[in-house]
Amino acid sequence: MAKKRVQLTPKPASEDKPVTLKDLLNPEIVGKLKMQADEMKAAEEKRKEEIRNQAAEARKAEQKRLDNDFGHLLEKSGMDWKNYK
Repeated sequence: MAKKRVQLTPKPASEDKPVTLKDLLNPEIVGKLKMQADEMKAAEEKRKEEIRNQAAEARKAEQKRLDNDFGHLLEKSGMDWKNYK
């Protein structure tokens, strides 16, 4: 007795395709939403860049303050000053 093969009929993709929100909305509204999302991303990137710049400026100011501090420079010096008395 031979086994019967079950043939699957391919379903048409266009009929079973679920409706998305993008399909329901007006293309003009979708375009506005995308533009607004791009603007928000650009604003977020700008804010992060400003935070990075402020942190870099703070590090530079702290380093400049430490470079002017003789005690700090003496502690960081690799030389053994006792040998040079």
